[in-house]
Amino acid sequence: MGRPMTGAIQDGIARPLTAVHAAGYTKAALRGSVFDPLGQARGPAPPLEMKNEDTPEEKIRQLEKKVNELVEESCIANSCGDLKLALEKAKDAGRKERVLVRQREQIASPENINLDLTYSVLFNLASQYSANEMYAEALNTYQVIVKNKMFSNGGRLKVNMANIYLKQRNYSKAIKFYRMALDQIPSVHKEMRIKIMQNIGVAFIKTGQYTDGISSFEHIMSTSPNLKAGFNLILCYFAIGDREQMKKAFQKLITVPLEIDYDDKYISPNDDPHTNLLIEAIKNDQLRQMERERCVEVVKASHYVELANDLEINKAITYLRQKDFYQAVETLKMFEKKDSRVKSAAATNLSFLYYLENELAQAANYADLAVNSDRYNPSALTNKGNTVFANGDYEKAAEFYKEALRNDSSCTEALYNIGLTYKKLNRIDEALDCFLKLQAILRNSAQVLYQIASLYEIMEDPNQAIEWLMQLISVVPTDSHVLSKLGELYDNEGDKSQAFQYYYESYRYFPSNIEVIEWLGAYYIDTQFCEKAIQYFERAALIQPTQVKWQLMVASCYRRSGNYQKALDTYKEIHRKFPENVECLRFLVRLCTDMGLKEVQEYVTKLKRVEKLKEIREQRVKSGRDGSARSRREGSGSGDSGGSAKGERLSAKLRALPGTNEPYESSGNKEIDASYVDPLGPQTERPKTAARKRMDEDEFADEELGEDLLPE
Repeated sequence: MGRPMTGAIQDGIARPLTAVHAAGYTKAALRGSVFDPLGQARGPAPPLEMKNEDTPEEKIRQLEKKVNELVEESCIANSCGDLKLALEKAKDAGRKERVLVRQREQIASPENINLDLTYSVLFNLASQYSANEMYAEALNTYQVIVKNKMFSNGGRLKVNMANIYLKQRNYSKAIKFYRMALDQIPSVHKEMRIKIMQNIGVAFIKTGQYTDGISSFEHIMSTSPNLKAGFNLILCYFAIGDREQMKKAFQKLITVPLEIDYDDKYISPNDDPHTNLLIEAIKNDQLRQMERERCVEVVKASHYVELANDLEINKAITYLRQKDFYQAVETLKMFEKKDSRVKSAAATNLSFLYYLENELAQAANYADLAVNSDRYNPSALTNKGNTVFANGDYEKAAEFYKEALRNDSSCTEALYNIGLTYKKLNRIDEALDCFLKLQAILRNSAQVLYQIASLYEIMEDPNQAIEWLMQLISVVPTDSHVLSKLGELYDNEGDKSQAFQYYYESYRYFPSNIEVIEWLGAYYIDTQFCEKAIQYFERAALIQPTQVKWQLMVASCYRRSGNYQKALDTYKEIHRKFPENVECLRFLVRLCTDMGLKEVQEYVTKLKRVEKLKEIREQRVKSGRDGSARSRREGSGSGDSGGSAKGERLSAKLRALPGTNEPYESSGNKEIDASYVDPLGPQTERPKTAARKRMDEDEFADEELGEDLLPE
C-alpha cells in the first residue's frame, strides 16, 4: 500500500513529522488548531498550594520562633529589674529548646541542630541564675556549655564562672578559672586580658598573697596602666612594707592620665535633679576649697606667678560656663590692680559681660581700662569699638576696629564689625570688600554669606543676592528666615513658582511667620485655589486671634469657593466675637439676602447701629485732632512723617486684603498686590540675644564678643 504521507491521519492517529519543525508550528493546524506559541490558550496558572501547618518542618519552625521570643522576653525582664520573671522565661525557653532538639533528631540528622540557639538559651539561663544569686545552678549551666566541644568559644565563659566563685569567696577556684580563661583568650583582645589579670590580682589580695598580686599589677602597669591597678599596686607594697617600691608605684600612678576635664567636672551633663544636687554639694565642699587654695598658694609662691593669673582667668571662664555671672565678675575684678597684661585680659572679659547685660556704661569703662592697660590687645580694641558702635558713633567705632586689625591682621571679629560699620554708614562698596575678604578667611560662615547677600540686595543686584543666599542655604538648610528671603527676591523678580517653593519651605520649618503665611494664602487665591488658602489663614487666626482680618479671609475663601453655608457660619462666628465689625455685618446682610434668610433684617438693623456709632467716633476723633492741631500749629510741619506713612501703608494693606471690600468681587489685582508687599519689612541692626535664632544684621557682631571671652 505504500508509505503514508507526512501528517496524514490514519486510524485516527496522525503520522509524526520526520523533520525538525519551527517553534510554535505544528501540523496539527491542519486539524483546526490555532497558532499559540506562548501557550496563552491554556488559561491562568493554577492557584498556589495552601501551606500546610501540620507538617513536622513547620512545627519545628514555629517552636524555634517561640524559643527566640522567650529568650528575648527574659532579657527584657532582666533589664527592667524583674529578675524572677526573667528566670521563669529563661527556664521555659530551656524546656522548649529541649523539645525542639528531640523533634529535630526524629526527622533530621544531628547536623541540622541549631547550635547557636542552644548556646543562647543556655547562656541566658546561666545569666539569670546568677542574677537571682542561684550560683550552684548557674555554675552547672555554665559547665554544660564549657564541656560541650561543639561550642568553639565556650571556654571564655570560665570568666563568668570565676566571677561567681569570687562572689562566693572561693578565691582559689576563682584564680584557677581566671587563669584558664586567660589561656583561651587570644592576645589581640588586650583590654579583656588586662581586666582578667586585674581580677586575678584582686583575688590574690583577698587571699593575702601580696607578692603574687604585685606580679599581676606590675604587669598591668607596664603594658596598660590605669588608676585602679596603680592604687592596688601601692596597697600591695604597703602590705609587705616595701617603702621604696611604694614610692616608685606612686610615681607610676601619677603619670597615668586622669582623662578628666576640670573645666567641665562640675557642669551637670543633664537635667537630673539628683545629679544637680550632688554636683552643687561637691563643687564647693571643704575638700574642693582646700584643693583650690593650696594649689593657687603653691603656684603663687613659686616663680610661675603668671600661671597663677592664668588659673584665675580660667576659673572666671569656668564660672561663665556654669552661668554663674556674679562669681565670674567678682573673680575678674580681682585683677584691676594687677600688672597691665593680666589687667587687660580681665577688663576685656568684664567689658564683654557688661555688654551682654546691656550695661553699656560699665562695658565702656572696662573697655577703656583694657585698652589703657594694653593698647595692642585686639580683643580690647574690638570690645571698645562695640561699645561705641552701640552708642551710634559709627565713625569712631570704625577707627577702633581698624586699630585692632593693625595690631592683629587675623582678628576676624574686627574685620566683620568694620564691615557692619561701613554698612551703617552706607559705604556699601567698602563693606562688601570687608565681607568678601572675610569669606576668603572663614569659608562657609553663615553670617558672612548673609551679609554679602544683603549688601548685593542693597546694591539692587538680585541675581548676586540670590546666588549668595543659595550658598547660605547649603550651610544652614533649615533657616526659615533665609528661605523666606529667597522667596521674597524671586517674588520681586516675578518668578512666582520659585518664590512659592522657598516660601513653602520656610513655612515648613517655621509655621508661625505671619508674613510667610499671608504670602502663601494670597498665592493660592491668585491661582484660584481658595480651598488651599483656608488652612494658612486659619493658622494666622490661631497665631493672632484678636486680628479679625484673618477670620474674614477664611470666610472670604469659603465664599469664593462656592461654599456659602460654611461662609455664613464663619461670618456668624466672627460677628459673635467681634460684634462691632462693619465688614462682617455687610457680608452677613449680603449673604442672607442672596440666600433668602429671615435674619437679614436683624443684621441690617445691627449694621445701621454700628455704622452710626462708627460715624460718631470718627467725628469725635476729628474734632479732637483739629483742636490739638490748632494748639500746636507751629510744630505741625515737622511731625513724624515716617510713622504716618507707615500707618497709611498698613491701612492700605488691610483695606486691600481679599474679602474686606466687595463681597463677590473676583480675585483682582488690588487684592493680590496687597499680599505681595515686602513680608520682611526693613531690617534693623540690633544686638543678638542667645534666644534669637534668626540671622539678622548683627548676629556675627555679637558672635565675635564670644570669641573675645578668651584672653588673647
